Amino acid sequence: MGEARKSGRHQVVVIGSGFGGLFATKALKRADVDVTVIARTSHHLFQPLLYQVATGILSEGEIAPSTREVLARQRNARVLLGDVTDIDLGSRTVTSKVLGQAMVTPYDSLIVAAGSGQSYFGNDRFAEFAPGMKSVDDALELRARIFGAFELAELGASRGEDVEALLTFVVVGAGPTGVEMAGQVAELAHRTLGRDFHWINTRHARVVLVDAAGQVLPPFGAQLGAKTKAALQKLGIEVLLEAMVTDVDELGIEVQYKDGRTERVVAATKMWAAGVQASSLGKTLSEQTGAPLDRAGRIRVNPDLTLPGYPEVFVVGDMIDLDHLPGVAQVAIQGAKYAAAEIRRRLAGKPPQKPFHYFDKGDLATISRFRAVARIGRLRLTGFVAWLLWLGVHIVYLTGFKNRFTALGHWAVSFIGRGRSERTATEQQVFGRQALLRVDGGAAALVSTPGRDDAAVAETMARRRRDLEEQALAEMHLTDSGERGQPTR
Repeated sequence: MGEARKSGRHQVVVIGSGFGGLFATKALKRADVDVTVIARTSHHLFQPLLYQVATGILSEGEIAPSTREVLARQRNARVLLGDVTDIDLGSRTVTSKVLGQAMVTPYDSLIVAAGSGQSYFGNDRFAEFAPGMKSVDDALELRARIFGAFELAELGASRGEDVEALLTFVVVGAGPTGVEMAGQVAELAHRTLGRDFHWINTRHARVVLVDAAGQVLPPFGAQLGAKTKAALQKLGIEVLLEAMVTDVDELGIEVQYKDGRTERVVAATKMWAAGVQASSLGKTLSEQTGAPLDRAGRIRVNPDLTLPGYPEVFVVGDMIDLDHLPGVAQVAIQGAKYAAAEIRRRLAGKPPQKPFHYFDKGDLATISRFRAVARIGRLRLTGFVAWLLWLGVHIVYLTGFKNRFTALGHWAVSFIGRGRSERTATEQQVFGRQALLRVDGGAAALVSTPGRDDAAVAETMARRRRDLEEQALAEMHLTDSGERGQPTR
């Protein structure tokens, strides 16, 4: 087990490289501290645009720049790859692991911004058939499933088979992510791919949006919810409300309505955007502090975002249960800046800040190209004006000039034209993760233990080296002798 070395300066450990983790680290740029960012991925993910990766508009690199690159000029920050498995509040250490190898990192101040994952409400087996929308892996897998469904439908139709199930796409969850995903799948089928196939008519593809709630976009209010539902239906999307998903399998989903009716929707491609569950680190912290967890696994924090009895530990973003705050990027950003400011004030001997107060900047969601909905205070906007507002906000928060520039180009191609620049889909994207999950021990089981004395492995490597050397000598001889390309006798 490795251990991070500690310098004489105040040590701040930040868990997570999302909005909370990145903005907290940046806010400490000029502070007299050393910052260590520990995250399970090497990138900062702009999660609100994952659905555009899944539907071929943007590449994953445009919404997930390298965390090291983003923080390269911040001299007091370093980045460690690792999945945090334990936090010891008593000894003030964080334990993280990569491929079975552990690292212990001490801290003086800790900012936990581990975010949340997809919730299947106790039915985790649904994930095999209906991937979520929380990671780059999710988006790439969904992209392969979506585009692969059209390819398989073309193949089946050429043989005279019924391909209705392959041309049916179900999105579970009518929040912003679900609405945006359903809208883009409909645009993809009805507009982008309309001229690309011979045996199928993609315009006849069926897109179904399912939610157990009684309206679309509940956080936006009843008025915008009703307008969004009408706009989705105008796009040809079937909106099934008060329909709770009771089962998901390879061939479709089953829903139960509020009145007790049940219905099965036969569909090869399912997408899950119905709920979130806070990081399991919330439970780790709860067990040590006694702070309660809510149903989504979020931990109750003090008004200054610290944990009871541990003023050096801040929790921000999707993990906190405070004042009914939503799990959106702005909560994470504002909380991260607040926590960083409090650390700086303590080191300077200044009095603490007032309790954290969230400034609600509103909500935005796209329905289709040139059409969105926006809630800003008491203002309610729909249509093209709301879409322009959505465009501006997302350009501002995309990390890096290069990503903003290329994203604008891809949006122009997709929204003004018909193209999608990212349509590559492979079997590995669809099945690779599931195969890895079936390996006992996961990815760590596929990696040799460093320093292992394995004679068989050594002999194999030596034999391979000899083969490569012989092949190189043969290639060199063919070139020098002029025999390459000459007929053999």
